[in-house]
Formats: sequence, structure tokens, C-alpha cells
Amino acid sequence: MNVDNGRLDHLRAGQGAVENHVIDEFVAGRLSRRDFLRRGAVVGISIPVLGAVLSACGSSTPAPSTTTSSSAPASASGATIKAGIVVPTGQINPLTVADQGGLDMLAQTGEYLCLSDQHLMLQPVLAESWTANTAADVWTFKIRQGVKFHNGAPLTADDVVYTYKLQTDPKKASNALSAFGGALAPSGVKKVDDFTVEFHLEAANGNFPYLTSSDNYNMIIIPNGYDPASWQGSFIGTGPFVMKNYTPKVGATFARNEQYWGTKAVPAATEFTFYDSQTPTILALTGGTIDVVGQFSVSGGEQLLAAGAPYNIIRLKSSAHRELSMRCDQAPFTDPRVRQAVALTLNRPAIVQALFKGFADLGNDSPFAPVFPSTNTSIPQRTQDIAKAKSLLSAAGHPHGFSTQLVTEQLLEIPQYAQIVTQEAKSIGVNIKLKIESSAAYYGKATFGNSDWLDATMSLVDYGHRSVPNVFLTAPLVTTNAKTGTGPWNAAHFNNTQYDGLVKQYVAAVDLTSQRAIAGKIETLLLDQTPIIFAYFYNYLSASAKNVTGVYPTAIGHLFLTKATKS
Repeated sequence: MNVDNGRLDHLRAGQGAVENHVIDEFVAGRLSRRDFLRRGAVVGISIPVLGAVLSACGSSTPAPSTTTSSSAPASASGATIKAGIVVPTGQINPLTVADQGGLDMLAQTGEYLCLSDQHLMLQPVLAESWTANTAADVWTFKIRQGVKFHNGAPLTADDVVYTYKLQTDPKKASNALSAFGGALAPSGVKKVDDFTVEFHLEAANGNFPYLTSSDNYNMIIIPNGYDPASWQGSFIGTGPFVMKNYTPKVGATFARNEQYWGTKAVPAATEFTFYDSQTPTILALTGGTIDVVGQFSVSGGEQLLAAGAPYNIIRLKSSAHRELSMRCDQAPFTDPRVRQAVALTLNRPAIVQALFKGFADLGNDSPFAPVFPSTNTSIPQRTQDIAKAKSLLSAAGHPHGFSTQLVTEQLLEIPQYAQIVTQEAKSIGVNIKLKIESSAAYYGKATFGNSDWLDATMSLVDYGHRSVPNVFLTAPLVTTNAKTGTGPWNAAHFNNTQYDGLVKQYVAAVDLTSQRAIAGKIETLLLDQTPIIFAYFYNYLSASAKNVTGVYPTAIGHLFLTKATKS
């Protein structure tokens, strides 16, 4: 690496200790260019400075800049873009939304402090910048000035503080507690001045800005004092569209926000139609009723992927996956050997080929997807081994197998995957009775005692993409504690103090080298315990008609149409 030390020293002078540590890691060759860009953005190094560091280190390729609103054509068209997405399962309430259709509705008019883009890079939105202290337990965010809510009220730090205090309060039962539990309490959200907010964390967190991003999809900023239960009636936000009409279970329409603080949206309007399943959504696209399918699966969406098909396909590598949980507190799954045995029945390469035609990566029974830079790839991949599975089952006292029930939801390829699981389990004498429900029935109230998802002996659930594994490591696997808000999605009822300690170390780590080392320990522990089977991480697929361009999905399920055009 040919380094211009004088220029680099000048750039360092404007950065803090955490930021300079990331620069040091890159200069020393311990971070790739891509990892440097991602890690630098996380700790608050601006894109211009990232690009300047690359240039000072001999890279001629500029840092990427990918946002949903900054490069739209100056001359906005009058087109109406029609999209089809999965039906939201409940009220559109920023506190309680926990499903893909709901999160997509939140983000049509609401905005986050920052955006996690298609490349897992953080882009500033309502926050202009952010920095961490040396311990990474205090993060300071500068709030963008000149932004107005749809009702004309200016955005200030008061709105951000109110939103975050609301979402981090355990008494409010916010879905965002899945990310904030044990990380941020209401008392840690502090106003510094009208456009500066500090987050004083419960513990160090090297990836905290991702928890303020679109990855933490509940966290759209709402006006100070606004009742989130009333949000469905107004869809009030700061975003590039305003709500014209919302009809539960049917659809929604939005109009361009002519007073938007950024570059105005290209479409004059957007129309969303809600669908209960994939088949009618694809038929609507192929029949010309809609212009965009928010998400589709390879299984059932073959005609969209056929050679020469008249559709634009967007394929995103992602950490999206399915979690097959086994209740660690209910027999026979109290014995980890039983859980390992079930996991060993799966032929993962065959599953990826059958369900995704290769549009997926193998899972190794931990949340560490190949797309994550911190994943420790030195840990051996679990493979199908029927003989070992039978031996484990016998040693656990079940030489002839056992019977149980698996509860799951009617969504994309999940029913087909559930059928594969039941068939493979028969090879070791395990008889699984399959129960497939609507997503609304399956999730229930999404609380313990009120949800088939969280209460079933075996439960197969969808998990949307995240740009870092923090939520996957904490919400479904850390020991559940209602007082602190940890483990709210722990369908496996997993309770392991060693695991909890390792996750705390991982979350606190600021540099990638430390994260990878701890990740290896977590991956090894989860292979031994196997509370959850992570068989694959699938590519996120979206499609539009050939004459529609500028559609911007994110792998978690957002569908941004601010730049969409139709010829």
C-alpha cells in the first residue's frame, strides 16, 4: 500500500480515537477496502473522509454513496408506481410493528436517523453525523436541521429524544426492545441542544448506529408527544411521501411530499396492494396490474427468473433466514443431543438448491451469515450425518425416535422447507406433525404465552435481514428477562450464561479482528447446543416490470420508490 502519510495525518487530526483505530486497521492491512468502508461508516467517519483516506492509501476507487433520496432526477415525473407487498399483520404502529408488510408501511412516510443500504453501509438521513467516545458506550448524533414533519412542525432533538425514550421503555412493549434490551434505557437518551442527542448505553456497543438505522425498522422518528397508537390514521413523518389513504388488509396510496427537505420523489404517487401469498402477487405483476413485487421467492417465482423474462430482477446478498427453534425447556429437546440430531438430518446444499436454485448461502446453525464481515469462516460447516444423528438420539434415550409438533406460518418458501424438515426427521424415527398458520395467527400478540411463534415446542419463523448480527444474537438467544427486556424473541427458551457472556463481549467489540475471534467461540458453542437450526441465508429478490427502473428494496424488506420511473 502506497501511503501518503502527510495527507493521512491531516485526515486523522479531525477524527477521534475510535475512528483513528479503524484507519489504523486499514493501513495495517487488517481490513479490506470494503470492510474499511463499512466499519468506518459505523463509527461515524463521513463518506468524503473515507474516500480521502482511500486516496491517501493509494486507492483510486471512490467510496460509494448510495441513498434513497439524494440522486433523484431534478425533473420529477408524474407517474404512479404500483407495488404489491405482503399484507401487514396488524395495526401500523411504530411501537408494535413486527412484520415485513408493517415495516414497509412505516418507511413510506417515516424516516430513520440513518439508512442501512444495499451494501450494508450506513448512510446519514435525519442524523447528519455521529461519533463515539473511546469506550463506545456514549454515541453523539447531530440531527439534520431544516427538516419538517408533514404537519409543518420542525424536527428537533426533542422529537428524537421522545421517540427513543418511548421505544426503549420496557413498559411500552415496543418491538424495538428486541434490539435495545440491555443496550439502551430511556434514561440514557439525552438532549444536548436543539440538534444534538447523546445515547448513554447500558454497555459498550461497537455497532450501535445500526440500531438507529432502518435495520431497526420501528425507529422512524415521530413528533414529540405523539401517540403511536394514532399513527395509522396519519402516517405522520418527515419522509418524501405523505399518506393519502390506508385500508387495512387491502392497500395504501401515497402522494409526493412537495415540502420534502431533500430531493423530491420522482413519482407523483405510489399505490400499494396487499397480498396474503406470493402467487397472486406474481400474477398481478405478470398481468400488468402492478409494476413492482416487493419480494418473491425462487420457489413459486420461477417465471420471473426465466431466461428472457421481461422483468428487472434485483438480487441482494443478505442475512435473511429462517429459524427452526426447539424448546430447550421441554422434553425431549432439553437434551442438546436431541437438538443436534435433528440438525444433522438436514441436507443443506440440497435444500438450498431445491428451494432457491442456489440463490442462498449455507447456514451453520448460528446467526453468523456469510455476508457479515465478522463471521468466522474457520469453523467447520455442519453436514448431513444420519448415522451420527441416530447415535445421538439413542444416547439421549430415544432409540426409536419420538413424536412432536412443528408450528409455522404460510409465507414464501417456509411451508416447503417445513415439509423437508418433517421428511428428513423421519430418517431417524422422529415424527413431526406440521401445523401451518396465517402469519397473523402464528405471531399472535408476539409475547410469551400469547404466541404460537414463541410458545410452540418446535417453531419455524422468518427473520429479515440485518446488516450486523447483533439482533440475531440477542433477541432470540440471550436469556429472557422481562425486567431488562432481553431475549424477547427467545422461542427456543435457551438459557446459557456462557453464551450470554460471549454475546456481551461481541457487542462491545469495536474492531473487526476482535469481533471475528469472539464470533468463532459463539459459533462453536451454538453448534454444540443447537437451540436453533439456521439452515440457510437466502438472497433477497425483488422484481419490477421491464419499463420500471429506480426501484430500491433493502434486504430487510423495505421498498423505497422515491427514484422509481416508468416509461
